[in-house]
Amino acid sequence: MSKKSDREGRREGVPSPSRASTISRRALFAGVVGAAGGAILPKSASPDGRPVSQGTQSPVDPTKVLGQPATPLGRRAPREQPQRITFGTPPRVSLTPHQDLQGIITPADLHFERHHAGVPHIDAASYSLLIHGMVDRPMMFSLNDLRRFPSTSRLCFVECSGNGSGGYRDFRRERSPQQVDGLMSNSEWIGVPLGTLLREVGIRDEAKWFLAEGGDAAVMTRSIPVEKAWDDALIAYGQNGEAIRPEQGYPARLLLPGWEGNACVKWLRRIEVSDRPFMTREETARYADPLKNGTARLFSLVMDAKSLITAPAYPVRLAERGWREITGVAWSGRGRVTRVDVSVDGGDNWEAARLHEPVLPKCFTRFSHPWNWMGDEAVLMSRAVDETGYVQPTVEQLREARGIGTHYHYNNIRAWKVQRDGTVVFGLEE
Repeated sequence: MSKKSDREGRREGVPSPSRASTISRRALFAGVVGAAGGAILPKSASPDGRPVSQGTQSPVDPTKVLGQPATPLGRRAPREQPQRITFGTPPRVSLTPHQDLQGIITPADLHFERHHAGVPHIDAASYSLLIHGMVDRPMMFSLNDLRRFPSTSRLCFVECSGNGSGGYRDFRRERSPQQVDGLMSNSEWIGVPLGTLLREVGIRDEAKWFLAEGGDAAVMTRSIPVEKAWDDALIAYGQNGEAIRPEQGYPARLLLPGWEGNACVKWLRRIEVSDRPFMTREETARYADPLKNGTARLFSLVMDAKSLITAPAYPVRLAERGWREITGVAWSGRGRVTRVDVSVDGGDNWEAARLHEPVLPKCFTRFSHPWNWMGDEAVLMSRAVDETGYVQPTVEQLREARGIGTHYHYNNIRAWKVQRDGTVVFGLEE
């Protein structure tokens, strides 16, 4: 698709009543011919021999053509084809298209990816999870063993700790919500509470940390406080009603609701319990937050409150003036989002947005706010507040606290500039 056609395809609005009701004689005749032509297009047949519409071409009158039969796997409408953006050589990252989604659940095939050594192929029949170290009964659990324990499900987000770098530095006006914050997604996760397994193996009282190790070629390892296991950690084998997909950690992964994504180790194969952190490469050389005074934060695992306007946003162009809805998602690793404020004048004035139910802890919350665009330049912002009272900071506040060189936890306020011609660009800076 050309850039021009892509822009036109994303333009918002519908024809005015006067334009929509004006049908020329030539257009009417063309429609009749189109209907006649549609009747002689090749069609597949149903079991009883009746014609069935096929392909992506829509019939002029769908009531005159038998629809397509049931299929083993559902598909999206031809005009609804959201896709992830991938990058890297070879690709190691894919970004969720937030501007194309509704509600709070990310479809499993659009959940973001981040891996360090590709997606491994692991046979579920031979999969095992070892739990050992400071336990009374070291044990190996097969996937079937995990599924025999009482299961639970949690709706929560997973966010890469590096998500949002394009909204903190490397600024570009031509960035979509997907390109700014595509390294986050929200799903229903199904599995067995990690605390259940720790009781099964008899974890010792002096144990304070555990090492989670992945089964991919990178052998990702992270140290996790044991208290998180007793809280809400999950060994997840299901996502959005089906088995976890390979790029999300099949057959099983560690899920730590509200904590940074790299700690939610995928393709989990080993848990070692200890009385101290293991200080692996991934938590010293990589996932540590450098500060402007030359020090660094270690084990900054919780994701702070954040929000993102998903519409209107680049590359949309507002085709008409009038009322429309500003909408987006907010989330916090510390609990529920209690308020989202929206500004249309670059932060000079704020109004409370409506929070859509359900409002759950450590989960996306959809928000919306009505806005009457009269054709003037506007700067749209959203600001989340969570149940601890934490307020999402401005980019200036975050830079003052962390410095420009920080690599993780970019939770500053984002902005979208609506220009007088209706075009919308990412508008944090000039």
